[in-house]
Amino acid sequence: MKKLQTIWLLLRRHKYLLTTLIFLLIIGVLDENSLIRRAVHRQEMASLKAEIKRYTLQYEEDTRRLEELNNNPEAIEKIARERYLMKTEDEDIFIFEE
Repeated sequence: MKKLQTIWLLLRRHKYLLTTLIFLLIIGVLDENSLIRRAVHRQEMASLKAEIKRYTLQYEEDTRRLEELNNNPEAIEKIARERYLMKTEDEDIFIFEE
């Protein structure tokens, strides 16, 4: 009985501290919107924003290349010669492997 009275006395004496600790436990760990989940979501958002930025830059580069190909016939010829090894009738192609 004395142990029970001691525990009750401790609970009465530190009720605000215990309430605060229980509140922090619920908010920090047990809740659906806990601080841990918020940190994970924040990290996911940062990686998704970086991915969006990367795709935006790639889109702008591809748009610039497409515009160049539509307006510049020399660019089409350059790509045909370099990538697809196309040539004119009077040319010979030499490929050097390193």
